Amino acid sequence: MSLNSVNIMGNLTRDPEMRYLPSGAGVCNLSIANNRIYTKDGEKKEEVSFFNIDVWGAQGENCNKYLTKGSGVIIEGRLRQDRWEKDGKTQTRVLIVANSVHFLPRKGGGDGSVQQRQTASATTGAKEIRPEDVAWDE
Repeated sequence: MSLNSVNIMGNLTRDPEMRYLPSGAGVCNLSIANNRIYTKDGEKKEEVSFFNIDVWGAQGENCNKYLTKGSGVIIEGRLRQDRWEKDGKTQTRVLIVANSVHFLPRKGGGDGSVQQRQTASATTGAKEIRPEDVAWDE
């Protein structure tokens, strides 16, 4: 028996990148930064980790449409390890495959309708999200 589950919150380090496989399946690649603040020897320290995320299908299309660099997200998903050979050496990377992506409100003011569209959950499908359809994250 095994368990493979990830819950992480962070901000996008770059704009989403959408691509389509020959089969027609769409995948959106995200990169987020996650900050950890802790105290060591009475001094406040900060540690930043960076994670790559794959978001498939309509959920990925919504991420590509509504998220930009700096957007806050909560990702629920699983870890996946890719392996390949390069110059006779085995290369590996671990990334997160998202099951769901929750958009967080942007900090600062701005146009409320844009902010509301950006805070909508990406799990709603590929349809246009109207401000009255938004479920706010608190």
